[in-house]
Formats: sequence, structure tokens, C-alpha cells
Amino acid sequence: MKPIVSKDSVVYFGQECYTALNSYLEKANHSKICILVDSNTHEHCLSLLLSNIEKEYDIEVIEIESGEIHKNIETCSGIWNALSELGIDRKGLMINLGGGVITDLGGFVACTYKRGINYINIPTSLLAMVDASVGGKTGVDLGNLKNMVGVISESEMVLVDTKYLNTLPVDQMCSGFAEMLKHGLIQDRPYWEKLSDLSKLELEDLDQMIYESVMIKNKIVFEDPTEQNIRKYLNFGHTLGHAIESFYLTHPDKSTLLHGEAIAIGMIMEAFISAELLSLSQEDLHEISEVILATFPKIDIDPGERQKIMELLIHDKKNEKGTILFVLLKTIGEAKYNCIVPDELILKSFEYYDML
Repeated sequence: MKPIVSKDSVVYFGQECYTALNSYLEKANHSKICILVDSNTHEHCLSLLLSNIEKEYDIEVIEIESGEIHKNIETCSGIWNALSELGIDRKGLMINLGGGVITDLGGFVACTYKRGINYINIPTSLLAMVDASVGGKTGVDLGNLKNMVGVISESEMVLVDTKYLNTLPVDQMCSGFAEMLKHGLIQDRPYWEKLSDLSKLELEDLDQMIYESVMIKNKIVFEDPTEQNIRKYLNFGHTLGHAIESFYLTHPDKSTLLHGEAIAIGMIMEAFISAELLSLSQEDLHEISEVILATFPKIDIDPGERQKIMELLIHDKKNEKGTILFVLLKTIGEAKYNCIVPDELILKSFEYYDML
């Protein structure tokens, strides 16, 4: 597969990842390399990466605990201290080997340590391959508020090797699938239709599906790298989805939702709002709901919790001057950003989801 070139980075695929990586390492002459992993990728993914690095380099490994709950400033502080103690200077390189938490947090750490060192993302989850590691968004959560602290700064390269998915649990694969569905909904109806019937997809189709998903996101990011306009399309399902995810993340009586699970709920609810406010047809709304629920079982959201979830919407990063702004669908494959939605319609979207 041909590499996908963005403004300041390149995404490589398959075995070509390691050809590009080894060429880069030889030319860059970094003083030291730090590989950031979590407890899962240390066990399951690190050996594959190291076996594909051809020459001897001064490499250190930093491990953090896995999970969204560790995506915070406290974890960053621990890594900054570790980098300092290991003697990583401004000519150092950080390689982030992991899912969305590792690529988001690791990118932020690299961008801020000594005012910025180079970093490379090697996503090991489907979610990170199609979304988190592409586009230069880095950051961490602030309490239960998603990605509130961060910067936009692209990595030197992104390496997408689907062999890392071999040990990924089914729920994590589904989490990434939600973002792939989103890419079809906002930009590419034929792509959505290909993904809609999983029974017709073979495992060998996955590489091509990932490639197309990255192409869709990269095209949008290339045109609008700092999210002034059309990059906002990528937030479809995320306004309500992030609020739901945040609520479940810190509620003592709730099981934590994976990112894709929350976004799947958000996409159904925001599709309902789209049908009420814009031109999305009832037929398209039914199709979206049916396809998403075929992969993501319904979650019971207690009516008494809806107001608490809505209160989290005010912290959404797309908001301007205190106004909550949504991305909605005109039709499958065409989105509109900066949509204002009345509170009563947001509440009705909860009722729609509940009745499915």
C-alpha cells in the first residue's frame, strides 16, 4: 500500500513500516530512543517492534498502566521525570507503541518535554490505527473531561501494521470499528455501505478498510489541520459520546465504556437530532441505528442520569462563547458543523435511543 502523506507526517503500512523506520533511524542519528508502552503492549507488541529494528541503538523502555483512567497529567509527570532520569535530551526520540491512550498521551509528553522532541506513533489498536494516531492531536484528560489538555503537533511518522491486532480483544476491535463507521457517515457513503454488512467482509479486507479510513481522515485533516472548519466533521457522535463516556468513566456504580462504545451511542443520538433538524431521512436514520446496534449492544442510560450527562456537554471543545455546537448529518456521507441543538431535542435523542 502506498504511504499516505499529510502536511508534516507520513503514514506507512505493513512491512514497509519497518523499512521506513530503519531508514529514518539511520539518518536521524538520535542521541537516545525511548519506547513508551503500557502493560499490555509491553507483553504483546514490544518484541515484534524490536525484532524489526535492524541496527543497535541506545533504547530505553518506559511502561505505564493501561487504561483511560491513567490518561492524565499525573502519568505525564511520571514520564517526564523518567525521561529526565534516563538522560533523554532534545535529540532524543520517543516511540509510542500502543492504543489511543499511549499515542495521545505519548505525543503530548514528547511535544512538551524540553519544549519538544521528535516522536513516532505505532498504533496497536484498531481505534488508534484509524483515528487516534493520525492527525497530530495529542493530549490528556482533566478529571473526567476528555482530552482537555493537549496540543496539535504531528509525529515524524505513523506505522500501521495490522499484525499488532492479533492479540486485541473483540471489544477493542469493535471500539475502533465505530470510528470507521463514523468516517463513512461524514464523508463517504460507499465506504459506509461496505462496512455496514460485516458478513460480506473477510479478515483480509481489514487492511484495505483501515487504509480507506485513514485516507478519509487524512484528507480532512490535510485541508484543515487546526480544526477551524471541516475537521470538526470528525467530531460527529463525539459531543454526546464524550459526555456519556466521561460520565461512565468516573461514576462509581457504572462499568467504564470503551471510547467506541460511547461514540456508537453518540452517533445514533446525533443521527436522530440530524433527522429532526436537518435533511437526514428517516430511512437513513433507521439504517444508521440498525447497523450500529448490530455491533454495539444497547446500554441502559437511566432517565435520572440524562441531565448529569447533559451538564458535561458545556465542556465540549467545539463549544464557542458558551454555546454547545454539534456536528450533524445532512445525509449519509455529508455532514454539517456548528449546529445549535435545543436542550429539549437532546433529551428527545435519549428517548429515541432508549426506545430502540
